[in-house]
Amino acid sequence: MELSRQLDKMDAAELRNLTANLIVQLADRDAQLAKRDSEIKLKQLKIDQLTHEMAILKRYRFDRGSEQMDPVQRSLLDESIDADIEAISLEIEALKEKPASPPKEKPRRVALPASFPRREVRHEPETTQCSCGCSLERIGEDVSEKLDYTPGVFEVEQHIRGKWVCRSCERLIQAPVPSHVIDKGIPTAGLLAQVLIAKYLDHSPLYRQESIFARAGLALPRSTLAQWVGACGVKLQPLVEAMRAMLLTRPVLHADETPVPMLQPGLGKTHRAYLWSYSTSDGGCANRTRNYGRNLVSPMVLVTSGRTIRQGDSCGLNNVANSTTQC
Repeated sequence: MELSRQLDKMDAAELRNLTANLIVQLADRDAQLAKRDSEIKLKQLKIDQLTHEMAILKRYRFDRGSEQMDPVQRSLLDESIDADIEAISLEIEALKEKPASPPKEKPRRVALPASFPRREVRHEPETTQCSCGCSLERIGEDVSEKLDYTPGVFEVEQHIRGKWVCRSCERLIQAPVPSHVIDKGIPTAGLLAQVLIAKYLDHSPLYRQESIFARAGLALPRSTLAQWVGACGVKLQPLVEAMRAMLLTRPVLHADETPVPMLQPGLGKTHRAYLWSYSTSDGGCANRTRNYGRNLVSPMVLVTSGRTIRQGDSCGLNNVANSTTQC
């Protein structure tokens, strides 16, 4: 009713200006909706792609043909598949819209053994003075436990967040939850680093690490270790992309390939794959990629242009995009 009275009081020029402004606002809103629809469509396509990849990995993981493999080969394959499944699950969760309703409560995790030594890490507010001028009073604390590891010894890291309240204005203050590599997980960054270094640098598969951790006093299933490896892979991806971008800015790129036998899921046999290693002339940056055939061009060579590509042991690189191969 109020809007009708305002419209009645407007002359023709004011009505034309109002109409023009409404048209502009509608056009902006339509553009925003179209952009949002496009983003939703792209995210859904990515989710469908990752869901399909996860289904394939699970089929390889539980396929009857995998039972015909050698137990050691099957163990190694299961570790890689479990890590890939966890990484894909995290990517799907990141792409999905956050639910409006609170998620269902997960089962409580089994408490860490009381025999492990505890190390307290306290998190308190920067000040115990309330904004109203009164002093805060400590009324309690929240304790969360993280599992840390030094070679041969487990240690529990207790994060203690004190609760402080102002009796005058009834205000509760507590230090924020510290960030971790895996949210709501038990491993510390040190334990995750130990698992990754042992797997990729010391060539210790997860089934061997499972036995090592069991001797230290805690049985960590290899499926759990594989999930940690997959989650770390997702977290480290920005670092990989930054290293790759740095490599592509250098005038000289050294490349070398290493043949490795790779299991073909579902077939019970291996085929030859290649790991490509890259570095700069000053040794300041390195990176690795993988492809599955000797006749394929190195993946990073495909995006290089106007720089010299060098390989250490054979003339395996092709001249691509004005790149010069030296052996």
